[in-house]
Order: sequence, then C-alpha cells, then structure tokens
Amino acid sequence: MQHQRPKIVDVARLAGVSTATVSRVLSNPQIVNAETRRLVEEAIRHTGYRLNHAARNLRHRRTGGVVALVPNLSNPFFSQILAGMAAVLAPAGYNLLVADTRAEGGGSLLRYAEPSRADGLIVLDGSLPADAMARRMPVVLACEWIPGLAAPRVKIDNRQAAQLAVEHLIALGHRHIAHVAGPVGNVLTDARLAGAELALKAHGLPAPRLFPGDFTLASGQRAGAAWLAQPPEERPTAVFLASDEMACGFIGEVQHSGLTVPRDVSVMGFDDIELVAHMTPALSTIHQPREAIGRHAAQRLLDRIGGDEGSEDTVLPVELVLRGSTAPPRG
Repeated sequence: MQHQRPKIVDVARLAGVSTATVSRVLSNPQIVNAETRRLVEEAIRHTGYRLNHAARNLRHRRTGGVVALVPNLSNPFFSQILAGMAAVLAPAGYNLLVADTRAEGGGSLLRYAEPSRADGLIVLDGSLPADAMARRMPVVLACEWIPGLAAPRVKIDNRQAAQLAVEHLIALGHRHIAHVAGPVGNVLTDARLAGAELALKAHGLPAPRLFPGDFTLASGQRAGAAWLAQPPEERPTAVFLASDEMACGFIGEVQHSGLTVPRDVSVMGFDDIELVAHMTPALSTIHQPREAIGRHAAQRLLDRIGGDEGSEDTVLPVELVLRGSTAPPRG
C-alpha cells in the first residue's frame, strides 16, 4: 500500500496551528514567536513534510532564484559574504546564483534583472547604472552602493573605519603616512580616502601621500615599487591600503627588496580576509563582518520579496585588528 505524501495541513493539525502559520514558519520564520516555531518544526520532522518549492514558485509566479552581482569573483573578500547569503536563502527555498560583473560586462548583466530569471538581486558592485537596476525587481545593495538607486543598503561606515585605521598609525607615532586607494570613482575608494584625510587633519598632519590602486594584488605590488623608488628619507613610514589584497602585494614587494615590515614601514590593510592572519608578518587591518553582511542582505531581500518596501540602511560595526605589520617608526 502506497503512503500519501504528507501535506501542509497535516503539519498544521499536528502542531495545532493554521496552515498560514506553517507557511510563515517555512518562508519567514523570524516573524513567528519561538514556541510556535518550535511546535511547527517538530511537526515537520514528525510528519516528514517537505515543501514543494517548484509548485510554490509556480503558484506565486516566482523563479526560486536570487542573483548576486559581484564585481570580481576571484577576490577572496566575497567568499564569506556569499556564504552568509546562502545560509539565509537556502532554508527559505531560494537558490543563490552568482554573476561576475567584471567578466560579463554591464550590458549583458541586464538579463539578470528580469523577473523571469530571478526574484531579486543583491548588488555588490557600485559601478552599475542605477537605471538598469531600478523598477525591475526587488534589489538590495551590499558593501558598495549605487548613487541614485533607492534600495536598502547593507554596509559598514567606510569613512569611520578608515579613520580608525589611520588613528592607530598616528597613535604609534607615524607622521608621514601614505594611502593606496581603490579604483577611481568607486564609492568605497572615496569614503576610505575621506576617512584617512579626516584622521590626519584632526591631528594637524598633512594629507596622505596617494598611490593609485584598484583593490588587486598587482596594484599593491605596483604601489610597493613606487614606495621603494622614493629616496629612503622621503618614504612614508606607514602605509594604509584600501584593501587587504593590495596590502599583501605591497608587503611582498617590500620584502623582495630586502626590507622588512614593520621595521622599515608599517602596513595597515582593510577587510580582514582569511589569508592575512597567516602572513609573515600577520596583517593589521579593519575587520568587516562579511558573513553578517551577507546574511543581512539576504534577509532584507527576502523581506522585500515579501512586500516590505522599506529602504533604510543597515550599518554593521567594524573592528580594528592589530597584528604584526604595524609598529612605531624607527627612531
């Protein structure tokens, strides 16, 4: 005799709640009180009920997919953010699809912003045009933001974080500080440079000597070569780089020349990617709560898919992580 597949009404009957409550536990559990959620979850386990995602998506005219638009998938910075997104989206029945905006180009990316392909977008690239993202589907911005696009933003206070980094270098006694910036026109580049300048100005110190960069390892190496090319007496004694990848490239270039960090130059990064704790020396940096950024972004998108039109920002705290790459300047 063939057993019938358990239905949502069976779960509701066993838990002593309505089918609507069971549905809310499955799709939006944070709005259900803990005791009710526990009863429903126990009933689901007891009955063996499984949500038919395909039928639900067809019923609600949804694809069951969410697309994350990432500016450079080779950058290890994004790994924990994407893991945080998946941890929230998967239990809600959504697949996470990832597209590299640098590899695909702006024009071809527009196909992801169609309701027939995805139910929502999480955008991590602030260089995309606002009009391409608007009015198509629910959108949440994470880490970077697109000026002119009215969508919730999940981020840190980049200016304040950069101030924190440079304040540390000043407290060590550094008075000649350089900054390796991100790509020209990038919102993070501008915010982090502004924070560095504010910290120096508050102590009556000159603006940082600027070296160009683009958040990549190679641009950090180039900045290291430019720093080495200066006469030793004119070199900044500390360098704050706008990303950890650039800091890794900078340290490698300095060490290959026979100099050492932090004896010859202190180096401060930004992001706290996994690698930098295992370098020699380990990198002092700004810790971004990357998994939390991904989780918050995914939850905000689920809320918007569910009808919440709020566009307020979520600003998460950062932490100054001190390791071996920063020290007082040589006497």
